[in-house]
Amino acid sequence: MALGSVVYKAALQVADMDRHYYADHALVLAQHPSETSERMMVRLLAFALHANEYLIFGQGLSNDEEPDLWIKDLTGAIQLWIEVGLPDEKWVRKACSRADEVVVYAYGRTADAWWAKHRAKLERLDNLTVYRLPVEQSRDIGLLAKRSMQVQCTVQDQEAWLTDGDAAVRVLRETLTPRRKAG
Repeated sequence: MALGSVVYKAALQVADMDRHYYADHALVLAQHPSETSERMMVRLLAFALHANEYLIFGQGLSNDEEPDLWIKDLTGAIQLWIEVGLPDEKWVRKACSRADEVVVYAYGRTADAWWAKHRAKLERLDNLTVYRLPVEQSRDIGLLAKRSMQVQCTVQDQEAWLTDGDAAVRVLRETLTPRRKAG
């Protein structure tokens, strides 16, 4: 955890009907001093959308060598690498060379410009999937942030709903790259 980080605790319930995954997760999220609530909550959304017993938060902004989320096998090989935001294209290529599968959740006002700039190079990467979150939805997800929160995520037909009991946010992620497996 980085110095100056703000600690958030989340009781996350995931009901993913697309993957037939149903579980509760007690999570501790460290919000880096330079990280917005919106980015932190997009990390929580990414966790919910890929949740399994081996998915963990990386050091992300605190360590250039780790992603926001990842899954490693017992040998230390990286099976899944997840980045949130608008990462440098060279960094994404490096991640693709290190992991079996890489996922980027692009969000924010400049996500479309980022994609236009890097699209040609990123579309060539067979083990990369890039999703874009609509500006309003990622902003609304950020508004759910509380130091201690109970969040439910329901996924069905590639649509997600995040709710904290008081507010609900519908998330329609747009796939910018075809979903492919390395191989």
